[in-house]
Amino acid sequence: MKAFNIHTFAIKNLKRRKFRTGVLAFSIALIVSVLVFGFSFIGSVGLGIKRASDRLGSDLIVVPVGARGYAEEVLLESKVKSFYMDKGLVERVKKVEGVDEVTYQTYLATLQGLCCDIPEATVVAFNQDSDFIVMPWLTKAIGRRLQKNEAIVGHESSLNIGLGLMDAVLFGARFTLLGALEKSGTGLDNAIFISDENVEEILRKGKSPLKPDQVSIIFVRVKSGYDPYNVGRAIEGEIVEADVVARTDIGKDTINALKDINMIFSITVFMASVLSALLAWAIFSATVNERLREAGIMRALGARESHIMRLFLTEVLIIGCIGSICGAVMGTALSVLLAKSFTLFKNLPVDLTVWDRLILGAAGFAAGTGICITGALAPIQRIKKMEPLFVIKGDAA
Repeated sequence: MKAFNIHTFAIKNLKRRKFRTGVLAFSIALIVSVLVFGFSFIGSVGLGIKRASDRLGSDLIVVPVGARGYAEEVLLESKVKSFYMDKGLVERVKKVEGVDEVTYQTYLATLQGLCCDIPEATVVAFNQDSDFIVMPWLTKAIGRRLQKNEAIVGHESSLNIGLGLMDAVLFGARFTLLGALEKSGTGLDNAIFISDENVEEILRKGKSPLKPDQVSIIFVRVKSGYDPYNVGRAIEGEIVEADVVARTDIGKDTINALKDINMIFSITVFMASVLSALLAWAIFSATVNERLREAGIMRALGARESHIMRLFLTEVLIIGCIGSICGAVMGTALSVLLAKSFTLFKNLPVDLTVWDRLILGAAGFAAGTGICITGALAPIQRIKKMEPLFVIKGDAA
Protein backbone atom coordinates (compact mmCIF):
# COMPACT_ATOMS: atom_id res chain seq x y z
CA MET A 1 0.00 0.00 0.00
CA LYS A 2 1.35 3.39 -0.98
CA ALA A 3 2.08 5.91 1.78
CA PHE A 4 -0.24 8.88 2.00
CA ASN A 5 1.25 11.90 0.23
CA ILE A 6 -0.32 15.32 0.86
CA HIS A 7 1.05 16.87 -2.33
CA THR A 8 -0.26 14.07 -4.55
CA PHE A 9 -3.66 14.17 -2.83
CA ALA A 10 -3.80 17.98 -3.19
CA ILE A 11 -3.08 17.79 -6.91
CA LYS A 12 -5.81 15.16 -7.38
CA ASN A 13 -8.28 17.37 -5.54
CA LEU A 14 -7.44 20.31 -7.82
CA LYS A 15 -7.82 18.15 -10.93
CA ARG A 16 -11.29 17.12 -9.79
CA ARG A 17 -12.33 20.79 -9.86
CA LYS A 18 -10.51 21.96 -12.98
CA PHE A 19 -12.80 24.88 -13.83
CA ARG A 20 -12.75 26.35 -10.33
CA THR A 21 -8.98 25.85 -10.08
CA GLY A 22 -8.46 27.40 -13.51
CA VAL A 23 -10.57 30.48 -12.74
CA LEU A 24 -8.63 31.24 -9.56
CA ALA A 25 -5.23 30.56 -11.16
CA PHE A 26 -6.19 32.77 -14.12
CA SER A 27 -7.25 35.63 -11.86
CA ILE A 28 -3.94 35.42 -9.99
CA ALA A 29 -2.06 35.31 -13.31
CA LEU A 30 -3.84 38.46 -14.50
CA ILE A 31 -3.09 40.48 -11.39
CA VAL A 32 0.56 39.37 -11.38
CA SER A 33 0.96 40.14 -15.09
CA VAL A 34 -0.46 43.64 -14.50
CA LEU A 35 1.92 44.12 -11.56
CA VAL A 36 4.99 43.00 -13.49
CA PHE A 37 4.08 44.88 -16.67
CA GLY A 38 3.22 48.11 -14.84
CA PHE A 39 6.27 48.16 -12.64
CA SER A 40 8.45 47.17 -15.61
CA PHE A 41 7.16 50.24 -17.44
CA ILE A 42 7.65 52.60 -14.50
CA GLY A 43 10.94 50.99 -13.48
CA SER A 44 12.33 51.11 -17.02
CA VAL A 45 11.73 54.83 -17.38
CA GLY A 46 12.93 55.67 -13.87
CA LEU A 47 16.07 53.53 -14.12
CA GLY A 48 16.72 54.73 -17.66
CA ILE A 49 16.70 58.37 -16.56
CA LYS A 50 18.89 57.63 -13.54
CA ARG A 51 21.41 55.60 -15.53
CA ALA A 52 21.54 58.19 -18.29
CA SER A 53 22.19 61.04 -15.85
CA ASP A 54 24.83 58.99 -13.98
CA ARG A 55 26.69 58.11 -17.19
CA LEU A 56 26.98 61.72 -18.32
CA GLY A 57 29.91 62.09 -15.92
CA SER A 58 28.96 65.68 -15.08
CA ASP A 59 27.58 67.18 -11.87
CA LEU A 60 26.04 70.23 -13.54
CA ILE A 61 24.85 71.13 -17.02
CA VAL A 62 24.87 74.77 -18.13
CA VAL A 63 22.57 75.72 -21.01
CA PRO A 64 21.22 78.94 -22.53
CA VAL A 65 18.33 80.56 -20.65
CA GLY A 66 15.12 78.71 -21.49
CA ALA A 67 16.88 75.68 -22.98
CA ARG A 68 16.60 73.27 -20.04
CA GLY A 69 13.92 71.26 -21.83
CA TYR A 70 15.92 71.16 -25.07
CA ALA A 71 18.96 69.78 -23.26
CA GLU A 72 16.92 67.01 -21.65
CA GLU A 73 15.35 66.13 -24.99
CA VAL A 74 18.81 65.69 -26.53
CA LEU A 75 20.44 63.90 -23.59
CA LEU A 76 17.52 61.66 -22.65
CA GLU A 77 15.09 61.41 -25.54
CA SER A 78 17.51 61.47 -28.49
CA LYS A 79 15.59 64.33 -30.11
CA VAL A 80 17.30 66.52 -32.67
CA LYS A 81 17.59 70.04 -31.26
CA SER A 82 19.93 72.96 -31.74
CA PHE A 83 20.41 75.77 -29.20
CA TYR A 84 23.36 78.08 -28.72
CA MET A 85 25.05 80.50 -26.34
CA ASP A 86 28.24 82.53 -26.35
CA LYS A 87 31.40 80.44 -26.02
CA GLY A 88 32.82 83.04 -23.64
CA LEU A 89 30.54 81.63 -20.94
CA VAL A 90 32.87 78.63 -20.68
CA GLU A 91 35.64 80.77 -19.16
CA ARG A 92 33.19 82.54 -16.88
CA VAL A 93 31.89 79.22 -15.56
CA LYS A 94 35.47 78.08 -14.85
CA LYS A 95 35.98 81.04 -12.52
CA VAL A 96 33.01 80.21 -10.27
CA GLU A 97 34.07 78.89 -6.88
CA GLY A 98 33.68 75.14 -6.56
CA VAL A 99 34.04 74.38 -10.27
CA ASP A 100 36.68 71.72 -10.94
CA GLU A 101 36.48 70.76 -14.64
CA VAL A 102 34.56 72.23 -17.55
CA THR A 103 33.97 71.02 -21.09
CA TYR A 104 31.49 71.97 -23.77
CA GLN A 105 29.64 70.56 -26.76
CA THR A 106 27.97 72.11 -29.78
CA TYR A 107 24.88 70.45 -31.22
CA LEU A 108 24.33 70.69 -34.94
CA ALA A 109 21.05 69.33 -36.34
CA THR A 110 21.34 67.57 -39.69
CA LEU A 111 18.43 67.81 -42.09
CA GLN A 112 17.96 65.03 -44.60
CA GLY A 113 18.03 66.31 -48.15
CA LEU A 114 19.40 69.71 -47.12
CA CYS A 115 22.95 69.23 -45.92
CA CYS A 116 23.68 65.59 -45.61
CA ASP A 117 23.42 62.13 -47.13
CA ILE A 118 22.36 60.53 -43.81
CA PRO A 119 19.07 60.52 -41.87
CA GLU A 120 18.19 63.36 -39.52
CA ALA A 121 20.48 63.25 -36.49
CA THR A 122 22.31 65.37 -33.93
CA VAL A 123 25.96 66.04 -34.74
CA VAL A 124 27.96 66.68 -31.56
CA ALA A 125 31.10 68.77 -31.93
CA PHE A 126 33.20 68.37 -28.77
CA ASN A 127 36.52 69.68 -27.53
CA GLN A 128 38.88 66.73 -27.20
CA ASP A 129 41.36 68.59 -24.98
CA SER A 130 38.91 69.25 -22.15
CA ASP A 131 36.27 66.56 -22.75
CA PHE A 132 35.40 64.02 -20.06
CA ILE A 133 32.01 62.99 -21.50
CA VAL A 134 32.86 61.37 -24.85
CA MET A 135 36.61 60.67 -24.60
CA PRO A 136 36.31 57.64 -22.24
CA TRP A 137 33.98 55.97 -24.78
CA LEU A 138 36.12 57.11 -27.72
CA THR A 139 39.26 55.62 -26.18
CA LYS A 140 37.51 52.26 -25.81
CA ALA A 141 36.26 52.37 -29.40
CA ILE A 142 39.32 53.40 -31.43
CA GLY A 143 42.08 54.06 -28.90
CA ARG A 144 42.93 57.52 -30.22
CA ARG A 145 41.60 61.03 -30.83
CA LEU A 146 39.48 61.99 -33.80
CA GLN A 147 41.27 63.77 -36.59
CA LYS A 148 39.79 66.47 -38.76
CA ASN A 149 37.03 65.18 -41.07
CA GLU A 150 36.69 62.03 -39.01
CA ALA A 151 33.51 61.06 -37.17
CA ILE A 152 32.29 58.30 -34.95
CA VAL A 153 28.66 57.44 -34.31
CA GLY A 154 26.74 56.52 -31.19
CA HIS A 155 25.63 52.94 -30.60
CA GLU A 156 22.09 53.47 -31.92
CA SER A 157 23.19 55.62 -34.85
CA SER A 158 25.30 52.73 -36.10
CA LEU A 159 22.06 50.79 -36.58
CA ASN A 160 20.33 53.70 -38.35
CA ILE A 161 23.21 54.69 -40.62
CA GLY A 162 24.90 51.36 -41.21
CA LEU A 163 28.64 51.20 -40.82
CA GLY A 164 28.94 49.84 -44.33
CA LEU A 165 28.70 53.51 -45.29
CA MET A 166 32.25 54.55 -44.43
CA ASP A 167 31.90 58.12 -45.66
CA ALA A 168 29.19 60.68 -44.97
CA VAL A 169 28.62 64.26 -46.03
CA LEU A 170 27.87 66.54 -43.09
CA PHE A 171 27.12 70.22 -43.75
CA GLY A 172 28.87 70.06 -47.10
CA ALA A 173 32.04 68.39 -45.76
CA ARG A 174 32.94 64.73 -46.25
CA PHE A 175 33.65 62.78 -43.08
CA THR A 176 35.06 59.28 -42.62
CA LEU A 177 33.01 57.18 -40.18
CA LEU A 178 35.44 55.25 -38.00
CA GLY A 179 32.93 53.06 -36.19
CA ALA A 180 30.52 53.15 -33.28
CA LEU A 181 30.84 53.97 -29.60
CA GLU A 182 29.84 51.53 -26.89
CA LYS A 183 26.29 51.98 -25.65
CA SER A 184 26.17 54.68 -22.97
CA GLY A 185 22.47 54.57 -22.12
CA THR A 186 22.00 58.28 -22.92
CA GLY A 187 20.37 60.12 -25.78
CA LEU A 188 23.84 60.67 -27.21
CA ASP A 189 23.73 57.05 -28.40
CA ASN A 190 21.83 58.45 -31.39
CA ALA A 191 24.35 61.19 -32.21
CA ILE A 192 27.30 61.56 -34.56
CA PHE A 193 30.50 62.87 -32.95
CA ILE A 194 33.11 65.11 -34.53
CA SER A 195 35.95 67.17 -33.16
CA ASP A 196 35.21 70.89 -32.74
CA GLU A 197 38.11 71.70 -35.03
CA ASN A 198 35.67 70.96 -37.88
CA VAL A 199 33.30 73.75 -36.81
CA GLU A 200 35.23 76.44 -38.66
CA GLU A 201 34.80 74.63 -41.98
CA ILE A 202 31.10 74.05 -41.28
CA LEU A 203 30.66 77.77 -40.61
CA ARG A 204 32.51 78.64 -43.78
CA LYS A 205 30.18 76.46 -45.89
CA GLY A 206 27.18 78.18 -44.26
CA LYS A 207 24.97 75.10 -44.01
CA SER A 208 24.24 75.44 -40.31
CA PRO A 209 22.55 78.16 -38.21
CA LEU A 210 25.57 78.08 -35.87
CA LYS A 211 27.45 81.39 -35.54
CA PRO A 212 31.13 81.87 -34.71
CA ASP A 213 32.09 81.41 -31.03
CA GLN A 214 28.90 79.64 -30.02
CA VAL A 215 28.39 76.43 -28.06
CA SER A 216 25.28 74.54 -27.01
CA ILE A 217 25.99 73.10 -23.59
CA ILE A 218 28.63 73.25 -20.85
CA PHE A 219 29.33 70.26 -18.60
CA VAL A 220 30.70 70.98 -15.14
CA ARG A 221 32.39 68.78 -12.57
CA VAL A 222 32.30 70.15 -9.05
CA LYS A 223 35.27 70.03 -6.67
CA SER A 224 35.18 67.49 -3.87
CA GLY A 225 33.44 68.86 -0.78
CA TYR A 226 31.25 71.31 -2.68
CA ASP A 227 27.48 70.91 -3.00
CA PRO A 228 26.53 70.83 -6.72
CA TYR A 229 23.27 72.66 -5.99
CA ASN A 230 25.11 75.54 -4.30
CA VAL A 231 27.64 75.75 -7.12
CA GLY A 232 24.80 75.69 -9.65
CA ARG A 233 23.06 78.58 -7.88
CA ALA A 234 26.34 80.50 -7.84
CA ILE A 235 26.72 80.01 -11.59
CA GLU A 236 23.18 81.22 -12.26
CA GLY A 237 23.76 84.18 -9.94
CA GLU A 238 26.91 85.29 -11.77
CA ILE A 239 25.84 84.38 -15.32
CA VAL A 240 22.31 85.60 -16.01
CA GLU A 241 22.46 84.34 -19.61
CA ALA A 242 22.57 80.71 -18.46
CA ASP A 243 20.38 78.14 -16.75
CA VAL A 244 21.88 75.32 -14.69
CA VAL A 245 20.54 71.78 -14.35
CA ALA A 246 21.93 69.44 -11.68
CA ARG A 247 22.59 65.91 -12.87
CA THR A 248 20.12 64.53 -10.34
CA ASP A 249 17.41 66.85 -11.70
CA ILE A 250 17.65 65.58 -15.27
CA GLY A 251 14.31 64.12 -16.24
CA LYS A 252 12.68 65.49 -13.08
CA ASP A 253 9.45 66.43 -14.86
CA THR A 254 9.19 62.95 -16.33
CA ILE A 255 9.88 61.37 -12.95
CA ASN A 256 7.22 63.56 -11.29
CA ALA A 257 4.72 62.53 -13.96
CA LEU A 258 5.69 58.91 -13.34
CA LYS A 259 4.95 59.36 -9.63
CA ASP A 260 1.39 60.36 -10.50
CA ILE A 261 1.08 57.43 -12.89
CA ASN A 262 2.54 55.16 -10.23
CA MET A 263 -0.01 56.34 -7.65
CA ILE A 264 -2.94 55.74 -10.02
CA PHE A 265 -1.48 52.39 -11.00
CA SER A 266 -0.90 51.36 -7.37
CA ILE A 267 -4.50 52.20 -6.40
CA THR A 268 -5.79 50.21 -9.39
CA VAL A 269 -3.57 47.24 -8.54
CA PHE A 270 -4.61 47.38 -4.89
CA MET A 271 -8.28 47.25 -5.83
CA ALA A 272 -7.64 44.40 -8.26
CA SER A 273 -5.66 42.56 -5.57
CA VAL A 274 -8.55 42.89 -3.12
CA LEU A 275 -10.88 41.56 -5.80
CA SER A 276 -8.57 38.58 -6.42
CA ALA A 277 -8.33 37.89 -2.66
CA LEU A 278 -12.14 37.99 -2.41
CA LEU A 279 -12.36 35.57 -5.33
CA ALA A 280 -9.94 33.22 -3.55
CA TRP A 281 -12.05 33.56 -0.39
CA ALA A 282 -15.27 32.74 -2.26
CA ILE A 283 -13.79 29.75 -4.08
CA PHE A 284 -12.19 28.24 -0.99
CA SER A 285 -15.28 28.94 1.10
CA ALA A 286 -17.25 26.83 -1.38
CA THR A 287 -14.47 24.23 -1.44
CA VAL A 288 -14.32 23.96 2.35
CA ASN A 289 -18.13 23.67 2.60
CA GLU A 290 -18.12 20.88 0.02
CA ARG A 291 -15.31 18.99 1.69
CA LEU A 292 -16.15 19.35 5.37
CA ARG A 293 -17.49 15.78 5.43
CA GLU A 294 -14.35 14.54 3.67
CA ALA A 295 -12.18 16.37 6.22
CA GLY A 296 -14.28 14.99 9.09
CA ILE A 297 -13.81 11.42 7.86
CA MET A 298 -10.05 12.01 7.56
CA ARG A 299 -9.99 13.28 11.14
CA ALA A 300 -12.03 10.30 12.34
CA LEU A 301 -9.54 7.95 10.64
CA GLY A 302 -6.67 9.49 12.57
CA ALA A 303 -5.56 12.49 10.52
CA ARG A 304 -4.44 15.40 12.62
CA GLU A 305 -5.75 18.94 12.35
CA SER A 306 -2.34 19.97 11.01
CA HIS A 307 -2.64 17.39 8.22
CA ILE A 308 -5.96 18.83 7.07
CA MET A 309 -4.60 22.38 7.23
CA ARG A 310 -1.50 21.38 5.28
CA LEU A 311 -3.63 19.72 2.61
CA PHE A 312 -5.72 22.81 1.97
CA LEU A 313 -2.72 25.16 2.20
CA THR A 314 -0.87 22.98 -0.29
CA GLU A 315 -3.76 23.36 -2.73
CA VAL A 316 -3.71 27.12 -2.20
CA LEU A 317 0.05 27.26 -2.75
CA ILE A 318 -0.15 25.20 -5.93
CA ILE A 319 -2.82 27.47 -7.41
CA GLY A 320 -0.96 30.61 -6.27
CA CYS A 321 2.37 29.39 -7.66
CA ILE A 322 0.94 28.33 -11.02
CA GLY A 323 -0.97 31.59 -11.43
CA SER A 324 1.96 33.71 -10.25
CA ILE A 325 4.49 32.02 -12.54
CA CYS A 326 2.19 32.38 -15.55
CA GLY A 327 1.49 36.01 -14.63
CA ALA A 328 5.18 36.87 -14.19
CA VAL A 329 5.97 35.35 -17.59
CA MET A 330 3.03 37.13 -19.26
CA GLY A 331 3.87 40.49 -17.68
CA THR A 332 7.55 40.24 -18.63
CA ALA A 333 6.72 39.18 -22.19
CA LEU A 334 4.28 42.07 -22.60
CA SER A 335 6.79 44.59 -21.25
CA VAL A 336 9.40 43.36 -23.74
CA LEU A 337 7.12 43.03 -26.77
CA LEU A 338 5.19 46.28 -26.26
CA ALA A 339 8.08 48.43 -25.00
CA LYS A 340 8.65 50.27 -28.26
CA SER A 341 4.92 50.80 -28.77
CA PHE A 342 4.96 53.60 -26.19
CA THR A 343 6.19 57.03 -27.23
CA LEU A 344 8.09 57.42 -23.96
CA PHE A 345 9.96 54.18 -24.57
CA LYS A 346 10.73 55.15 -28.15
CA ASN A 347 12.44 58.35 -27.06
CA LEU A 348 14.17 57.24 -23.88
CA PRO A 349 17.18 54.91 -23.95
CA VAL A 350 15.63 52.53 -21.44
CA ASP A 351 16.25 48.85 -21.03
CA LEU A 352 15.89 46.71 -17.91
CA THR A 353 18.60 44.16 -17.32
CA VAL A 354 17.88 40.45 -16.94
CA TRP A 355 18.54 40.84 -13.21
CA ASP A 356 16.02 43.70 -12.98
CA ARG A 357 13.39 41.59 -14.71
CA LEU A 358 14.11 38.62 -12.45
CA ILE A 359 13.61 40.82 -9.38
CA LEU A 360 10.30 42.16 -10.75
CA GLY A 361 9.19 38.63 -11.64
CA ALA A 362 10.07 37.38 -8.15
CA ALA A 363 8.20 40.29 -6.57
CA GLY A 364 5.16 39.54 -8.73
CA PHE A 365 5.37 35.85 -7.81
CA ALA A 366 5.48 36.68 -4.09
CA ALA A 367 2.58 39.14 -4.42
CA GLY A 368 0.38 36.73 -6.36
CA THR A 369 1.01 33.83 -4.00
CA GLY A 370 0.43 36.10 -1.00
CA ILE A 371 -2.89 37.35 -2.40
CA CYS A 372 -4.06 33.79 -2.98
CA ILE A 373 -3.09 32.65 0.53
CA THR A 374 -4.61 35.76 2.15
CA GLY A 375 -7.94 35.17 0.47
CA ALA A 376 -8.08 31.46 1.24
CA LEU A 377 -6.81 31.58 4.82
CA ALA A 378 -10.09 32.59 6.50
CA PRO A 379 -12.17 29.72 5.03
CA ILE A 380 -9.44 27.20 5.81
CA GLN A 381 -9.30 28.39 9.42
CA ARG A 382 -12.88 27.17 9.84
CA ILE A 383 -11.61 23.59 9.69
CA LYS A 384 -9.90 24.06 13.06
CA LYS A 385 -13.24 24.64 14.78
CA MET A 386 -15.06 21.61 13.42
CA GLU A 387 -15.97 18.51 15.40
CA PRO A 388 -15.41 15.38 13.24
CA LEU A 389 -18.50 13.55 14.54
CA PHE A 390 -20.88 16.44 13.86
CA VAL A 391 -19.35 16.96 10.40
CA ILE A 392 -19.85 13.33 9.45
CA LYS A 393 -23.46 13.47 10.61
CA GLY A 394 -23.94 16.66 8.59
CA ASP A 395 -24.57 18.82 11.65
CA ALA A 396 -21.56 21.16 11.16
CA ALA A 397 -22.34 24.84 10.93
